[in-house]
Amino acid sequence: MLQQTVTRLLPIVPGQRIWTVTNAGQVAALRKQLPAAARKHVLTEPIGRNTAAAIALAAIHVRHAAGGDALLAVLPADQYIAQPEKYHEIVHAALDMAREPGRMVVLGIPPTRPETGFGYVERMGDSINSNGATVFAVRRFTEKPKLELAKEYLASGNFHWNAGMFFWRVSTFLDALREFLPATHALLEELAAHIGKRSYEANLKRVYLKLENISVDYAILERATQSPGPPRVFVIPAEIGWSDIGSWAAVYELLAKHVGENIFSGAAQALDAEGNFVWSPGKFVATIGVRDLVVVDTPDALLVCPRDRAQDVAKIVKALEQGKQKRLL
Repeated sequence: MLQQTVTRLLPIVPGQRIWTVTNAGQVAALRKQLPAAARKHVLTEPIGRNTAAAIALAAIHVRHAAGGDALLAVLPADQYIAQPEKYHEIVHAALDMAREPGRMVVLGIPPTRPETGFGYVERMGDSINSNGATVFAVRRFTEKPKLELAKEYLASGNFHWNAGMFFWRVSTFLDALREFLPATHALLEELAAHIGKRSYEANLKRVYLKLENISVDYAILERATQSPGPPRVFVIPAEIGWSDIGSWAAVYELLAKHVGENIFSGAAQALDAEGNFVWSPGKFVATIGVRDLVVVDTPDALLVCPRDRAQDVAKIVKALEQGKQKRLL
């Protein structure tokens, strides 16, 4: 998926301008997957501090490399996009919109179901045009609503899934960081003074331990929409065949060619069963009289749940973490 993300970008952004943020455990493997021109721009976090810190780390490095301000596209590497040509058009429009200092742009995916595992972006009524794309000011961001509220969002037509793809100037982002997370901003400006010097690694570890652990959505975007004055955050609806592959239900939707199809990873037989996703590459599975299940069989664990509860796997993971069941994580 990282390779696909980079391949999608190359018609827009040359390899030498692609920066990647990862952790120490993945950095060696990640570099092998990148084009040669992008390998020297891999930034390593000594400890995870969520997306606000990761994006800020990239921002200070891009500013240093560019010798000043630059446009920044923030793009997760774990997303599937079925329509890359349409994606390119929308990215060009988002970058054009973000050229104006102070503007922050997010891509919004038109929802196809009342999903409770995604964040939502609510748009305002009036639209503007940017490079052929329709753009709306953002009223607010909301996180992972209950099912009934998600149904209301879907019915209203004013909400989009937050795809986590953001566009802004480096200066716009860092100014917002100074406004909403001043301590994190000050620490990263300290670190910026050491970029390219032998003192960088030691100061990276020192600074990173002190950074606030918070997502960019909560830290910057939500607060920017609540600030007085003209709109600062904008959303571009993006019908691009998007999936974040964030749950087994999303995998099923990506693979199923028609409603009710059973998806099996190995030898299987279905009898009066439909809409099931079964991952069991090494074991024969028979499904009888069941609908819309997810079954995932691995050497040390077995998952069984309705497809519409697949996002709740995160709750199991949290419980395992709290119970210190490291062998299962």
